[in-house]
Amino acid sequence: MAGSRIGTGSVKVALIVPLSGPGSAVGAAMRNAAELAIEDFQKPDLQILVKDDRGSPEGAREAAQSAVADGVELVLGPLFATNVQAAATVIRSAGKPLIAFSTDAGVAARGTYLLSFLPQAEVDRIVDESVASGRKSFAAMIPETAYGNAVEAQFREAVARKGARLVAIERYPAGNPGAAVARLSSLITGPGAQADALFLPDTPDGLGAAAATLTKAGFSPSRVRPIGTAVWGDPRVYALPALQGGWYAAPDAAGFNGFAQRYQARFGSAPPRVATLAYDAVSLLAALSRQYGSQRFADTTLTNPSGFSGIDGTFRFRPDGPSDRALAIYEIRSGAPAVVSPAPRTLGPSGT
Repeated sequence: MAGSRIGTGSVKVALIVPLSGPGSAVGAAMRNAAELAIEDFQKPDLQILVKDDRGSPEGAREAAQSAVADGVELVLGPLFATNVQAAATVIRSAGKPLIAFSTDAGVAARGTYLLSFLPQAEVDRIVDESVASGRKSFAAMIPETAYGNAVEAQFREAVARKGARLVAIERYPAGNPGAAVARLSSLITGPGAQADALFLPDTPDGLGAAAATLTKAGFSPSRVRPIGTAVWGDPRVYALPALQGGWYAAPDAAGFNGFAQRYQARFGSAPPRVATLAYDAVSLLAALSRQYGSQRFADTTLTNPSGFSGIDGTFRFRPDGPSDRALAIYEIRSGAPAVVSPAPRTLGPSGT
């Protein structure tokens, strides 16, 4: 199977990304980021075999079979959930670990680790910080999407774990929040508002419609704080009147900004946000192969509870596959984000 190599070391790993088909631009950027990591690490003892999964499960399966045949010790990628499942079946049966980049926690498993921006970690962080700042009663407006389903379950769990009150959750068809706002209105507007925080996990496009409808209904963000996840990190969101003073959880942007400048200088284009994942994954493997010898990619090494340091802050893999991440809390102030709670340098016990 056609591909390329990055590095000339003795420790062989594979990088499976879409270099053709759906997602090929992102795949190419992740390959570039891997190259940048090898250069920055100054010739680690790594050799990365780059495999094209063509953006499809069948391609991912073939790429995984090719990687196993080439004798790799570990596989990085794929990017999309269905492709991760296809590759994991092959890699796991070969007894090798997989570190994938999907944001779907449902594809994580023992030996299939996710180095990605998982919405569950963002939900936990924003609820924790909201309760710590004195918010006690939560309402939510959540779109009827796969993302909405994932965050609703985590939101319910996080609010219950912190001993806060869940006033109401309203779901709405993507882009059509009117009826949900009408049903919630008496709980989140006026002097009788029962909620003091409103969870709005939607895309920038979806938030535009939701925020406009909330403003019309008399919603005041100074009375009921809007809260969200990293999808809020967009200039279109920062401009919305209904979200001024709102908080959201996201990786600290400083690391990505520095990386983006180096990437632009090296490759002549701006990297997509997920490119840092490939950079951090390769940097991690380079460090582990230097430090741990034959145990470099053992499950106990990969799931070290202290975690690892990356461009996007501290992260760790849980034994069952998902990752925990140290996240910052941002507040939207006068149309721009400002850090109100920096990302912690270390991670607390898992699931707290």
